[in-house]
Amino acid sequence: MNKILDLKTPAMDQAEALKSDYDLSNHGLTNLNTVYWNLPPEALYEEIIFRGEGHITRDGPVVVRSGRHTSRAAGDKYMVKEASTEDEIWWGEYNRPYDPEVFKGLTDRIRAFVQGRDLFVQDCFVGVDPLHRMPIRIITEYAWHSLFCQNMFVKPDSAEAYRHHVPEFTLICVPSFHADAEIDKTQSTTVIALSFENKLCLVGDTAYGGEIKKSIFTVMNYLMPRKGVLPMHCSASMGQDGDVALYFGLSGTGKTTLSADLERRLIGDDEHGWGDDGIFNFENGCFAKVIRLSPEAEPQIYATTRRYGTILENVIYNPVTREIDLDDAAITQNTRGSYPLEFIDNAVPEKMGGHPKNIILLMCDARGVMPPIARLTPAQALYHFISGYTSKVGGTEAGVGDDPALTFSACFGAPFMVHHPAVYADLLREKIVRYDVNCWLLNTGWVGGPFGVGQRISIKYTRTLLNAALSGALNDMTFYKDPLFGFEVPEQCPGVPDDVLHPAASWPSEDQYWDRYRQLAQRFIENFEKYASHCASDVCEAGPKP
Repeated sequence: MNKILDLKTPAMDQAEALKSDYDLSNHGLTNLNTVYWNLPPEALYEEIIFRGEGHITRDGPVVVRSGRHTSRAAGDKYMVKEASTEDEIWWGEYNRPYDPEVFKGLTDRIRAFVQGRDLFVQDCFVGVDPLHRMPIRIITEYAWHSLFCQNMFVKPDSAEAYRHHVPEFTLICVPSFHADAEIDKTQSTTVIALSFENKLCLVGDTAYGGEIKKSIFTVMNYLMPRKGVLPMHCSASMGQDGDVALYFGLSGTGKTTLSADLERRLIGDDEHGWGDDGIFNFENGCFAKVIRLSPEAEPQIYATTRRYGTILENVIYNPVTREIDLDDAAITQNTRGSYPLEFIDNAVPEKMGGHPKNIILLMCDARGVMPPIARLTPAQALYHFISGYTSKVGGTEAGVGDDPALTFSACFGAPFMVHHPAVYADLLREKIVRYDVNCWLLNTGWVGGPFGVGQRISIKYTRTLLNAALSGALNDMTFYKDPLFGFEVPEQCPGVPDDVLHPAASWPSEDQYWDRYRQLAQRFIENFEKYASHCASDVCEAGPKP
């Protein structure tokens, strides 16, 4: 809202109650209308409803729409090319160079654009470990984005802490600002531009919540390796005995679902660091896909869609009954729920754990040829970590359709990797070897044929195999060596049919199976060629040999 309307909003009288002494003039933001500082969820609910940004559903969550962008605008992300950082950045498809002078002009244009408008500020931290956490500031045009940040990031613990908060990195999100392709040198009216020198990220013409979250993750992916900490796109859980497991995987592979297990405790569902003292969550909350959630298969996550404080992004609801429909993908397949980690009953309050005992590399193989689980050597684990294979499920990125598309995403998160993938792989190798970690490849994709012919591997079988791996029981089974990839696959596992463990036997034609499997192996080889020159010889040799 801007000041010409001269309306009093529900939280206006409390707008500066938790104001930082380090005010917005330090960011060049002046002549603003009302600035709402660090409002709690209850006040943000009132502002969201007052401003028409969302609606309250029957059980308490607020449902919002992100507009034309219902996923990340990966093609509109830029990295400012600065002398102080340019030699460290992995320039290319995901880190597109952006001129510093153009960035300065874009910053000035956004500063001018927000004059006379209301803004919301959340002062918070990324990283729960006090040794590695970073103070950040998220400035948003929308109240619901401010609630999103309340859910996702770590909050200061007192009014005094808010008053003394000084950010080391700032993100400004203004969805109603449209970039000018000629002036701002962008591909479209959408822009996500990040400058490490200015410690600033600008987001315009997209309201998708994931842009805020992933931009901050990108910053951590640059800064953490400089401290010897491995930043990871993974979920993490802890067993009853304190054993930690990491689950690497792209969206749609089951990373969030598999880590939210009633038999284990959740450390976090998406972004973590691995330092000398163990694992720590970067975030305070979760941003989970909720399309077609099942109360039987995913009871913990499903329950969050019925709780006050959760944001349901692009979820369909009935405006009369206020009931939500998680099965309806009319807006997007990429419906999302944002909620604090504490909404998961068995979450680890500290959001930290020791060094992992097991690492799970997740894939969703829509070609129906990869085994459901395989045991990896350290070199094989690095090969598959750098490869980052899956079949991308529709909706996570703009331009991805409903049918799963074969993709390789380095480190299971290439769009967010700032350094070359080999930098992260070298850190991972050092930690796997030092802490003697078991490594597994887990396939949550298809069996009995490719997508459209076979069927998705039952989550019951996936959980059975995963639990056997985490408990150590799977190591006592007999394994066979995969003839193409060379990893080890269990001959059998109680509770899992043989035709799942031996996928060739599940196809109508074994010849067709092996032909498709060799085709996939060749795709691995071709993809890895662009990384091979930066990788150790044992990692290069750990790939398939069709």
